[in-house]
Amino acid sequence: MATVVFYEKPGCVSNQRQKAMLLAAGHQVIAKNLLSEAWRAERLRAFFGSLPVQNWFNYSAPAIKIGQIRPEILDEERALDLMLENPLLIRRPLLQVGEEKRVGFDPLILDEWIGLTEQTAADLESCPKTLAQASCGHG
Repeated sequence: MATVVFYEKPGCVSNQRQKAMLLAAGHQVIAKNLLSEAWRAERLRAFFGSLPVQNWFNYSAPAIKIGQIRPEILDEERALDLMLENPLLIRRPLLQVGEEKRVGFDPLILDEWIGLTEQTAADLESCPKTLAQASCGHG
């Protein structure tokens, strides 16, 4: 199985569930704090591949929820600058297996990439606190 470097927000319930799925599938998970990592634009950019800029963002982040930041109007350079200033904006988790890097936790895509034995239709990226209430400061 794979060794997965898993960049997370410590304490995030969704990230805990995602790591549990990876472990249940037999993968080794090396968890790192996304918020305290020393990111550079080019290193962070590598996780997003060919995804559109708006798909790089954590829509549970307070600045996005209140409309202060609108990912759909940003170009790559400005998006990366904002993420480096405020890592809560970065969609989670960031995943690395070997040299390959990805963002987000879609069980079907992960199953094709590294294999998952447990499948679920649940939303494994959104903050469950956000889903349960309109305002979540957890970003």
